[in-house]
Amino acid sequence: MRRVAVVGSGPRGLIVVERLAARLAEEDSGRPIEINLIDAVEVGAGRIYRTDQPDWFLMNTVAGMVSAFSGVPDEGPTRAGSGPSLYEWWRERDPENASPDGYAPRAEYGRYTRFLLDAVEANLPDHVLLVRRRAYVDDVTRAGDGYRLTLSTGEAFLADQVVLTTGHSTVEPVGRELELAEFAVGRPGLRYLGGESPADMPLDDIPPDTPVGVIGLGLSFYDVMAALTLGRGGKFDTTDDGGLRYIPSGTEPLIIAGSRSGMPVPARGRNQKPPRHAYRPRLFTPGNIRSATPTGPLDFLADVYPWLISEVNLVYYATLLRRDASTAAAEEFVAAVTRAAEGAVVPDVAAVAAAHGLAGVPPLDLDELALPFAGRTFADRTEFDEALRTAVTKDLAESANGNVDSPLKAALDVLRDCRGPIMKMADFSGFNPISHRRDFVGWYAARCAFLAAGPPSVRLRQVLALLESGVLRIIGPRAVFRPDRLARRFSVCSPQVPGAHEHVDVVVDARVPDPNLARDRSSLTRRLRERGIWTGYVNGEGPESFATGGVAVTTSPYHPIGRGGEPDEGLYVVGIPTEHTRWFMQVGSNRPGMWGDFVHDGDAIAAHVLKEGG
Repeated sequence: MRRVAVVGSGPRGLIVVERLAARLAEEDSGRPIEINLIDAVEVGAGRIYRTDQPDWFLMNTVAGMVSAFSGVPDEGPTRAGSGPSLYEWWRERDPENASPDGYAPRAEYGRYTRFLLDAVEANLPDHVLLVRRRAYVDDVTRAGDGYRLTLSTGEAFLADQVVLTTGHSTVEPVGRELELAEFAVGRPGLRYLGGESPADMPLDDIPPDTPVGVIGLGLSFYDVMAALTLGRGGKFDTTDDGGLRYIPSGTEPLIIAGSRSGMPVPARGRNQKPPRHAYRPRLFTPGNIRSATPTGPLDFLADVYPWLISEVNLVYYATLLRRDASTAAAEEFVAAVTRAAEGAVVPDVAAVAAAHGLAGVPPLDLDELALPFAGRTFADRTEFDEALRTAVTKDLAESANGNVDSPLKAALDVLRDCRGPIMKMADFSGFNPISHRRDFVGWYAARCAFLAAGPPSVRLRQVLALLESGVLRIIGPRAVFRPDRLARRFSVCSPQVPGAHEHVDVVVDARVPDPNLARDRSSLTRRLRERGIWTGYVNGEGPESFATGGVAVTTSPYHPIGRGGEPDEGLYVVGIPTEHTRWFMQVGSNRPGMWGDFVHDGDAIAAHVLKEGG
């Protein structure tokens, strides 16, 4: 019997198993194969989607646009290659709460992926066996023509091929994070929590009324916020005007949060698009982007970004015209911009918009949107708090208008819709080293995450309610968290808000750590790195090269490249460990019936495994 091991049963591992099963059912060769699926936390769900986490941790994509199956239902049984979307499954399980445009709890997605695994196993051919193993994989070593996997249980077994989909990991802190962590050591009452998913942080151990500093106002901030309020027994009631009022339990800590922007990540627009919606760019096309640099690495700011922001503003102005004038006016504007771009000339979209009745409406600027308080000094905390409430309220109004009808939210969805083409440009040194490090990773990726990957709008409504209740304070822009050795506590301040200075006893770093092979704490990763089986991907050579921190792999099907420069064709690495070798590896699903890179990656690995095993 041929034996395959898949290490990690989050979405990336499960899609490999699903595609293995689908291909084995199609080929019907009768060759015996054992698929070992290994996960340290929960086989079939993984750590991030484990099913015992509270329901206040939510998905960030509407349920109707999420599927873990590689195909839609047909007349046959649910099986590999044919299964319901998250919404379709959720509707059968919980019809009162399920909605195609709703945001399911992460634990519910874990139950859905366990349903997938059960369906896959129930319909495997007789000659295929699925073995579920709950354990850490401590090591993978060569053993003859195959590999020996050593588990945390003390067990070891041999496999012919190993697929490594190890997902999110923790990394050793450096810089300010290390300083904060070391400051808490040996000081009773002080704690620094970082590097973990909020669902795995010991947030319940924080005593009531303790001042807690939260670094970051991104998606994980909302998880920390929910855990320290809903998780403490607090409740949100709806007010007569449709807002929320927070009813505290009395056991909450005081949350003092901050970030560079000083603004919580904006909400996603109310979904108005069908599950299989696919946006077709008019300006952001391969021909236009490659016009100045036909071959070789691109410069993101020179070659890519001008066309991307033009596409964003095209949708922005067209939506404004459709809303305020007519559909015909919007179509005429789009046609005029398209003509202006003929010959691969980046059009002045704002000038064309002015000629169509939108003079005086400035184009969108990603820096202004992502850093709304930049360059502004407030008179005091009251003035900043009012500006913050105004910004959040305005964002909620845009979100309520929807991702088709709100000019802003429709335009920002372009960043999301163009992610696939950008991934293909960025992967494997698609940008020159300087532009890759400085412009793409250092500048664009953060703004894209802030503007195109927001939470459901209820989270922003909760922010307003918590600000009003006094349970939450946002310190201001350019927040600084540092040890205060004189006070023997942590301090939090904003240089743009006079008087915005607080002492806290606990610091929670709510930022998702950037994957970094050299600093990864996993014992498996460390051993693979020390033996040279995993190496870091470097874009370019010489002093301008960029050591990305991602695992070096081949193109599809993604074999790790060892210290000697040769790929190990019995190993496969996909997902988050290869971030920055490739871009946006945290994606954990596909749209129903639509094969994106998520499914293509899993299928390519499955195809190679079965070909090599033939």
